[in-house]
Amino acid sequence: MENQIEVQQPVELRENIYQLPSERPGSHVYLIRGRDKNVLIDTGAGSGAEKLLGQLGLLGLAATDIDFVLLTHEHFDHIGATPVFESAIVAAHTLAANKIEMQDEFVTLYAERNAIKTQFYTHLWLDDGITIDIGNYKLMVIHTPGHTSGCMCLYEPTCKLLFSGDTVFAGGTLSGVSGSGAISDYVNSLHKLANLRIDALYPGHGKLNSDPQSDIQHAIEYARGVMNESKMLFEALAGSDANKMIRKRMYGAPISGMSRPPKKD
Repeated sequence: MENQIEVQQPVELRENIYQLPSERPGSHVYLIRGRDKNVLIDTGAGSGAEKLLGQLGLLGLAATDIDFVLLTHEHFDHIGATPVFESAIVAAHTLAANKIEMQDEFVTLYAERNAIKTQFYTHLWLDDGITIDIGNYKLMVIHTPGHTSGCMCLYEPTCKLLFSGDTVFAGGTLSGVSGSGAISDYVNSLHKLANLRIDALYPGHGKLNSDPQSDIQHAIEYARGVMNESKMLFEALAGSDANKMIRKRMYGAPISGMSRPPKKD
């Protein structure tokens, strides 16, 4: 008797927008059923591809029904199942697309663990400000470097929705800073998001949040605190080997996986 794969039920967030939840090591996947095109935002880890197809099946869709795959950044847990969607147009920010094609950073690291079963290429290299029109929704590309240099969020201006990938999570939680990222870029990216009107935040991991504007402000305060503390350390240890070590830890490696700001009173 064949083992049946347990498939989590898709969650309808609003009309024609679904969250397809996943378990570790994957990320959440979002489906937008556009009037003209069907879009996936991220695809999760390659190990979760069969479950993802099962979730789409519950909505009456097959892999061939997906027209666009938009990748929020280049890490394996967000892009691993992309090769399943052979007929889809794959898009990512230019810096992420370059690393995907070069099999750089987490792409190479986790390919060995079978997280990405087949190499793929991005067809569209996106820049900040580009808008993708799928009929009933529009998605604006917002380049948000910090977690990695190639991170992007997708903003729907009419409904004021933000698909944030790994840039910011519920409660103002931040991702770690990976090899190509920088905490200073992270602060600037969060300020960019703070200038938007956001009514709903759809992150790449964890729960949805009820007060995205407040959470983004809290994330800014926390990220600025991390940046200021690191500057003080650099000044105190100027020219020393310890300075180089700390700089690498703060700017060129994860801060602590996912960094959570102090709990509000």
